[in-house]
Amino acid sequence: MLQRTIRRLAIAFLCLVAGGAKSFELTEIAPGVFAHQGVTALMSRDNLGGIANLGAIVGAEAVAVIDTGGSRAEGEAFLAALQQRTTKPIRYVIDTHVHPDHIFGNIAFRDTGAVFVGHKNLARAMAARGPHYLSSFREAMGALLDDVILVPPTLTVERETILDLGGRKITLKAWRTAHSDSDLTVLDSQSGTLFTGDLLFLQHVPIVDGSLLGFLSVIEELRKIEAVRVVPGHGPAVAPWPQALEAQKAYLDHLTRDLRADIAKGETLARAVTTAGRGEKPNWLLFEDYHTRNATAGFAELEWEAP
Repeated sequence: MLQRTIRRLAIAFLCLVAGGAKSFELTEIAPGVFAHQGVTALMSRDNLGGIANLGAIVGAEAVAVIDTGGSRAEGEAFLAALQQRTTKPIRYVIDTHVHPDHIFGNIAFRDTGAVFVGHKNLARAMAARGPHYLSSFREAMGALLDDVILVPPTLTVERETILDLGGRKITLKAWRTAHSDSDLTVLDSQSGTLFTGDLLFLQHVPIVDGSLLGFLSVIEELRKIEAVRVVPGHGPAVAPWPQALEAQKAYLDHLTRDLRADIAKGETLARAVTTAGRGEKPNWLLFEDYHTRNATAGFAELEWEAP
C-alpha cells in the first residue's frame, strides 16, 4: 500500500512538472457538449500522453465520456475537470478505437460505475496489442504507465447502438476497417455534434493502421452524416462539418494515386515509399513520423488489386 501511495505521489509530481500545473482545459462547444484538445505531438512524459482530443456529452440524467486520454494522469485530470462542469453520474465511457492515446486513461474512470463501450473488435484488439503498447511506450512515458491497466468494453457495438443519457440520445456507429479495425463514431443529434475519433485528422497527418481503401470509402459514408460540427481525433477540437473531411481526403487520394502509378510502373516498395504522396508534406504536421508507414501499408494493400 505504501509503495503504491509513493508511486501515485511520484506520478502526481511528474504531472505538475510536465504540465507546469496548467489546468486541463475542457470547453463547452455546444450546450451540454464538451471537448478537450490534445497537443499535436508524439506521446511523452512532457505532455502526459495528452495528444488526442477527448469529449463528453451531458444528458438530463447522465454523462457519456468519449475517449479518456494517453495516461492515467490525463484521465484523472479529465475526470476532475468534468466533475467541475456537472455532478451527474458518468454512465458510459466510449472508446473510439484501440490506440493508446485514446484508451490509456480508461483506468481513471474504472471506479465511476460507468459501462465501457467499444467496437465489436475492440476487446480483441486490446488483448492482441495491449502488452506491446504498454511495453513500447515505456521509454517515452516512464512512470506514467505504472498504473495503466487496459479496461476492455463490456458493451460492444456491431453496427449501430443508441445510448440514452436521459432526454438525450446519442448514436454510436461501428465502421469497417479504415483508420483501424475498431473505429467507432458518436453522434449527438440534439446539438449536431459528431465525434469521429481518428476517422478524422486535422493538421496531424492521418494514420493508416487499417486499410487505405477502407479509409477512403468510410470518408464518403461519413460525409452523409447530418451534423454541423465535428470533434476530430487530432487537431483543432472543433471544426465545421463536413468540410473538415476535405484535407484528409486529399491526402489519402494523393497517396493512393501515386502508389497505384508506382505499382503499374513496376516500382519496388522500397522506392515507392520514398516518393508516393510526398507532395502533401507541407500540409501536415508529424508527416515524417507517419507518412512512410502509411505508404508502406498502402503499397502492400494496393499491389494485390485486380489489374
